[in-house]
Amino acid sequence: PGLGLSTVLPSAGSGQQSVTGVAAADDGNSYWRVRGRTAATCERGTPVRCGQAIRLTHLGTGRNLHSHHFASPLSGNQEVSAFGEGGEGDYLDDWTVVCSGTYWARDSEVRFQHTSTDVFLSVTGEQYGRPIHGQKEVHGMAASSQNNYWKVMEGIFMQPSEVFKAEQYHAEL
Repeated sequence: PGLGLSTVLPSAGSGQQSVTGVAAADDGNSYWRVRGRTAATCERGTPVRCGQAIRLTHLGTGRNLHSHHFASPLSGNQEVSAFGEGGEGDYLDDWTVVCSGTYWARDSEVRFQHTSTDVFLSVTGEQYGRPIHGQKEVHGMAASSQNNYWKVMEGIFMQPSEVFKAEQYHAEL
């Protein structure tokens, strides 16, 4: 099974909401919406380009995936937290999609690199105790590795817009 992201407790470092990794791909608290980077528009159904900056907004809380220069509580890597209200946050919510090809393909692995600090969204073996026993620490790591590949396990996928389809098939015009 893949790892999902789950928001739970206030972080010991920044006091923001912690983000943890869970083994269950169908965890209802692990749904995130892909949005345009802070202060940018992103039309629903437009494919996400490799190298594009995005935000990931947690559906349950409306908070954005966020990172900053605080140490994560278990590994001492860079903290990843959930920040903002109603999808509004700041520039530290922006992540660059690192993938092969032109677009982020639904069934391919992808990495997310924090646009301000260059760390990769990662999960390793550090596990929390109570009250979230067994959930793994999600953090930012400076180096790319097998610990920072992610894959969408389920979700709602929008068809590309008609404008994109026309651009894709008539690029020579």
